[in-house]
Amino acid sequence: MSSADLTRLFGLSGKTALVTGGSSGIGVMIARGLLQAGARVIISSRKADKCAQVVEALSEFGTISAIPADLSRRAECKRLAAEILADTDELHILVNNAGATWGEPLESFPTSAWDKVLDLNVKSPFWMVQELADALRRAGTADDPARVINIGSIDGIHVPVMHTYSYSASKAAVHQLTRVLAKELGPQHVTVNAVAPGPFQSKMMAATLDAFGDAIAASSPLRRIGRDDDMAGIAIFLASRAGSYVNGAIIPVDGGMATTASGSGR
Repeated sequence: MSSADLTRLFGLSGKTALVTGGSSGIGVMIARGLLQAGARVIISSRKADKCAQVVEALSEFGTISAIPADLSRRAECKRLAAEILADTDELHILVNNAGATWGEPLESFPTSAWDKVLDLNVKSPFWMVQELADALRRAGTADDPARVINIGSIDGIHVPVMHTYSYSASKAAVHQLTRVLAKELGPQHVTVNAVAPGPFQSKMMAATLDAFGDAIAASSPLRRIGRDDDMAGIAIFLASRAGSYVNGAIIPVDGGMATTASGSGR
């Protein structure tokens, strides 16, 4: 296969992508990968200063900009979409990555932990698809659909070790939402898939990896945690011609942890 063939298969030149939660962790990994594949990337997260830092750091790879927004709020999802649509009427790639977690024992797990996590992890991806559906439809064709990539988790596939009740429930909900949207939007030339990451270096995983990183790596059939290119690679695949016939899939990117686990202990 020639380099030109590879570019046609995996290149994203001329595409515009939005990556929510794009100022840290997995969001930065995905934004960098999409940029390197040729896409124009817009990132969003709550903190404007963090967004600005990432834009500066990633600008060497391509055209990147930021629109800070708190996507746990419906009005902010609408504002973000409106700002994007003021600049373009098409969106080729939507990556719903913004998320939150909460860990606390069963007896003290608060109502606020459900509200915070479900609003950002489940409602926000749905709201963003609602607001940007027309732009995605305009960008997609039968041969080259627009793409929605939801970021789930292996904690939505297997039972997590930590007491993250609302988080694991929210990610299972994201996986099912992905399937429902894939069935509805597929005929409209928009594919919807989910990536279910295992352990990666991120702000959300930092404390867990500091405490249990060696044990977590040892539990993986590949004996390591995820690297930046592992996440960039799956995002490029799903966003490119190479992934254009994948729809409604939940893809674990975890070295086999969730799908090869054995035993009944927590």
